[in-house]
Amino acid sequence: MTDPMLETAAERLRRAESEHAPCDPVRSLLPDGDVASAYAVQQINVNRAVESGRRIVGLKIGLTAKSVQRQLGVNQPDYGVLFSDMAVATGERISLRRVLQPKAEAEVALVFDRDLKQEDATITDLIGATAYALPAIEIVGSRIARWDIRIVDTIADNASSGAFVLGTTPRRLEQLDLRLCGMALFRRGAPVSVGAGAACLGHPLNSALWLARTMAKAGRPIAAGDVVLTGALGPMVPVAAGDVLEARIEGLGSVTAAFATEANA
Repeated sequence: MTDPMLETAAERLRRAESEHAPCDPVRSLLPDGDVASAYAVQQINVNRAVESGRRIVGLKIGLTAKSVQRQLGVNQPDYGVLFSDMAVATGERISLRRVLQPKAEAEVALVFDRDLKQEDATITDLIGATAYALPAIEIVGSRIARWDIRIVDTIADNASSGAFVLGTTPRRLEQLDLRLCGMALFRRGAPVSVGAGAACLGHPLNSALWLARTMAKAGRPIAAGDVVLTGALGPMVPVAAGDVLEARIEGLGSVTAAFATEANA
């Protein structure tokens, strides 16, 4: 694998985003199933974003549903980077041009007040480093046309990240049972997705622990102040102009993602 091929894949994804025009999959440019190369492409574009002035505020975890893992032929989640300009206030109108081919899913977000540098972090390390949890809606998107993705495509594409909305009702972990917490996602008052914490690798904290260990081994540990989106609690749903989505998560309250009525707004 040569650096020019990684750069070519990264450039294809950057152009798709800047031109708001989905591109062909990048897997043809990378070794088949080579996760390390896919993360290298992701990192090229993360570095470019930081150099341009964007600020990293956390991480997102994808592929936390076993059904999706089987679909893509993997046995573990993946991760992507969250930037400050991806954050949306609850209820703030979101332009559909902000995210390519958007879909939405409800999640538990964790906010950390301590670094997690241990490669062998335990669940107690994780709990001790967590300041609070929030309800979240992640607006996932794909720069790959028609969502024609395999594992290397979504990893290279920053884990198909787009934007995220956080609720404003922080809860301490000792107040919650995140494994059993029920979730319902409503579109204009009608339920469109339901699930529970157990859908996210059996427990959202299992997902976060995987990330903590993975990032520590990569030399980029979770840091105090980071936001982590732990993964979907139920099926993701497509988004259309004018949609108003509300996620209600037991014990965490609700969060709303509202989309502009004009597709090009």
